[in-house]
Amino acid sequence: MSSPNSRFILSSVSSEDQPPEKDEDTDIILDISADLDRDKIADDAASSLGTPATPGTPGITAPTTSANTPDKVVSGTAINFANANDDSDDEFGNARRPVHRDRFRSRRRASIAPLPALRLNSKEMLASDFDSHSLASNQASITSVNSLASLLREKMQAFPQLIRKKKRETKDYKIKIFVIIMFFIIIFLIGYAYVAYHQQVLTKSYFQKIKFNSHDRIFRILSHEDKEVISGQLGTTLGFDTAPFHCLEDHRRNDGSVCIEWNGIARLHLNFEDKGVFRCYTLQWQALTPGLLPTDCYELKRDNGMWFGGGVTKGQEWSLSYANFDFAPYASGDSKIHQFGNGVKRYFINSIGVAMQVSERTPLQLGVNRTENRFCLRAANDEFTFVNHLTPLPQLDYRICTTEDMRSLHMLMTQQSLWDGLKEQEFKVLHSLLEEPVWRIPHAETADSLNESTICDYSESAIAMGLGHIVINEFWQENIGDFTVDKARFPTLKDTIDVLHRRGFKVVLTIQPFISTDSANFKDAVRRKLLIYERHSERSIPALTRYKSSSSAGVLDITNNASVPWLLEKLQRLKEEYGVQSFYLDLGTGYNLPHYYQCRQTLDNPDTYARLFTASLEGAGLMAVSTASVVPKPPTFLSTPPANATWEGLRETLGAVLNYGVIGYPFVLPGVIGGDYLLQRPLSKMVSFYSMAQPPLPDPELFIRWLQLATFMPAMQFSHLPSEYRSDLVTRVAQELKEVRQTVVIALLKKYLSPSMNEGLPLVRPLWMMDPHDPACLIVSDEFSVGEELIVAPILHAGREEREVYLPQGVWKDGIDGSLRKGSRWMHGYRVPKDKIAYFRKMPDNTRF
Repeated sequence: MSSPNSRFILSSVSSEDQPPEKDEDTDIILDISADLDRDKIADDAASSLGTPATPGTPGITAPTTSANTPDKVVSGTAINFANANDDSDDEFGNARRPVHRDRFRSRRRASIAPLPALRLNSKEMLASDFDSHSLASNQASITSVNSLASLLREKMQAFPQLIRKKKRETKDYKIKIFVIIMFFIIIFLIGYAYVAYHQQVLTKSYFQKIKFNSHDRIFRILSHEDKEVISGQLGTTLGFDTAPFHCLEDHRRNDGSVCIEWNGIARLHLNFEDKGVFRCYTLQWQALTPGLLPTDCYELKRDNGMWFGGGVTKGQEWSLSYANFDFAPYASGDSKIHQFGNGVKRYFINSIGVAMQVSERTPLQLGVNRTENRFCLRAANDEFTFVNHLTPLPQLDYRICTTEDMRSLHMLMTQQSLWDGLKEQEFKVLHSLLEEPVWRIPHAETADSLNESTICDYSESAIAMGLGHIVINEFWQENIGDFTVDKARFPTLKDTIDVLHRRGFKVVLTIQPFISTDSANFKDAVRRKLLIYERHSERSIPALTRYKSSSSAGVLDITNNASVPWLLEKLQRLKEEYGVQSFYLDLGTGYNLPHYYQCRQTLDNPDTYARLFTASLEGAGLMAVSTASVVPKPPTFLSTPPANATWEGLRETLGAVLNYGVIGYPFVLPGVIGGDYLLQRPLSKMVSFYSMAQPPLPDPELFIRWLQLATFMPAMQFSHLPSEYRSDLVTRVAQELKEVRQTVVIALLKKYLSPSMNEGLPLVRPLWMMDPHDPACLIVSDEFSVGEELIVAPILHAGREEREVYLPQGVWKDGIDGSLRKGSRWMHGYRVPKDKIAYFRKMPDNTRF
């Protein structure tokens, strides 16, 4: 049976053999073991000296039987601690007694007096006799408990320090990250300051309000308050590897302009014109090397500003800021196929008070990129539109004007006196077009569908809606370009026209500059060399094209001095023989000219042809023209593009009228009510390439909504009559709208006729012309005003009887129920029955609401 001694020793040895779980615990155990060894050595030394150990006496212990030398024991304990249990002899030949380390004794615990004695199995024993080499005594147990408590207390006191250390380490880590971030921010700011400084150094001020950095070609214009109103980059195709310099003396001008040149690449002239509250700047780029296309780009959207102008675009966008298209020649065309419509003008205006006007001699290409927020002008020749090189290399020439008021700026840029040379008879015709409808005789695709009976029957039905101008299409002649009446179908046309005159109608014949190869006049024109000829060929070889019912036709050369007298003679004969008052000039568009056209005199572009032709026939009496690049002389109207007989065609008609008004055409003739043609498929070629018949009778709802819109337009044009529907609803709506136009609309059109002719403002205007500082007015595209006193909000979608309506500032009287409405706010869910149209008349400023 083992003794308590042996059990304790085995337990101590087994504890030593187990590997420590943590480094920190191992350090504690080693520290305690070292203290215990040193205490044991002290006991052995006292025994060897024969000093009796008195219980409770400090520094004196009980004698032991150990024969070990203290020095050697100390040495063995300190050096060979791992071999403390070795059984080999010591250096004096004595058998080594095993040394048992007291693991739970330290210096602090050694100062505690040992317990006096213990009684075990009825035998009194000293503590040293009970276990002289272990900790199995009460003294050791009490010491161990106290030591563990003290150790635990030390660890608990050290725990907050560990936490603080970890927090300090975390704080140090955050400080390092903050320092690194601040370092990069400082580097960025230093670099930014460096770049900004050099840009400021390179940026020079011209004419006080122009800031131009000739290195990166950043161009800025400031307002009177030194606020930036427009910013862009000039010469985007130049590159940055060539430094600019001031032009040599030979290339400078004496008009006060600034000349900057990029050696052998391009030359830029800047000039300034002070017009009081208006400040205009002229920019002209001259390419000096082949292949360079001068290009300037400006911000498309800035401070909520929006660009307007350009006429009708292919996407039918209300504003250029909503468009997105690559560079395209700026010329009149068919907006279903080409980028721009039949009415163009090189004028663009921004709602923040900036306007641009490009020279007619510039081979202008226009591009809009919403992704890059750029609106770009480019000078580039091509193989058709700008095939004629007016300068050896492309030249971009335009001017920019700024002011605080968008409306007054528009008046400055479009201002022209349309009264110059206006005769009294022409003024009466202008009034008649505002007051009376235009009646377009229905027709089929072939000429056989039109005869005298068709004209008489139509006029009898139309007279119930009022008098006006009866327009007969090109089928009054056998072939396009005959300029004589087809006797087979109109044997008594003079008598028919006399009947129409007695009824109060005015007769208008449609003419074109095209002469069919089947016409007798074609041979005569070829013989006289009156036609446009093929490029790079003899003038005797005419250039041919296609137009409507004529699959092959020549085109009169308007630059030939003999062409205009030849044509005017034939038109005068028609007026004298048949009593025709005026003509509708159907020019097509610029793309209807032969592809390889060449005139006797070089044309700037195809639109120059239409401009010259229109000006040449002003004396003959023109009611309207199909295309224009400048405002024709009154009473001539500009027609909108032919519209498809669909709801989309209705929306396109309103957009065309408003966009043409923005670019300076005050008198616009919308297409016929209900549509000019009907096609359910997209066109692959221009509408003018086909002889389009009158569309079938449109849906009653579409016809009513179209009629409601046309009631408030500058002029109304019918083909289908309301009586054809045999519907009480259509007849009643037509009569009500007729009364609204006669009592409300016509009076306003006459009132604003004079300002339109003097200031270039349209009769029918977008809302922003009433209040250009109201952001809501800039984005509303389906409302318009007649002058400044009437707001119209038509229904433009099928099946709808309510819509959103916005009224500018002021007090407005509802045209449907007569109630008063306060302006500068939206009306949501405004009810518009099928037989009504929403319109609001402005009340005096002192009206009590």
